[in-house]
Amino acid sequence: MKLAVVAANGRVAQKVIKEALDRGFEVKAFGRDAENKTAATDYVQKDIMDLTKEDLADFDAVVDGFGAWKDEEQPMHVTTSQHLCDVLSGTNTRLLIVGGAGSLYVNSEHTVQVKDGADFPAIFLPLANAQGQELEELRKRNDVKWTFISPAGDFQADGERSGKYILAGEELTLNSRGESIISYADYAIAMVDEIEKGDHIQQRISVVRK
Repeated sequence: MKLAVVAANGRVAQKVIKEALDRGFEVKAFGRDAENKTAATDYVQKDIMDLTKEDLADFDAVVDGFGAWKDEEQPMHVTTSQHLCDVLSGTNTRLLIVGGAGSLYVNSEHTVQVKDGADFPAIFLPLANAQGQELEELRKRNDVKWTFISPAGDFQADGERSGKYILAGEELTLNSRGESIISYADYAIAMVDEIEKGDHIQQRISVVRK
């Protein structure tokens, strides 16, 4: 398969690239920095907002690894993913978004989200709100084969690669030990599995360590 990864120097994106390469994918990485921190040998220095239809033509899938941490940068989650939607509009190329856990629902009626909880860390609220808005804007796009993948609540950069995960949906899901946890490495496995299978077009899914 031919895969493009944008904002490729992000830590989750790097894990996705390695997982895809290990499975024999042809991977092209795009990043705004001159330095290529990824395992991809095909790297192009280009900002996500400068990507064109020509840049992303002929790929089976595009992974959007964009992330922002400063409050003033949070609106870029919507801006960047919508730009990618515009670029891929009407094509068969799938768009997979590295999402967040804050917008997962905690009730069956889907009226209360994780970020609404009284114990949700205030420092992460701007990010959770931004990625929640990003998802809502994606839901309006019927012209793009998007998939938004939310990690578990405890998303561990240096967690182990267990190779086992539970694939879930819109609601926060706990494993048999009552945990909502997943490593970047296991998240990357789930992401690449979804790229291979393409079972959740225009859906949000979530993953938690088994």
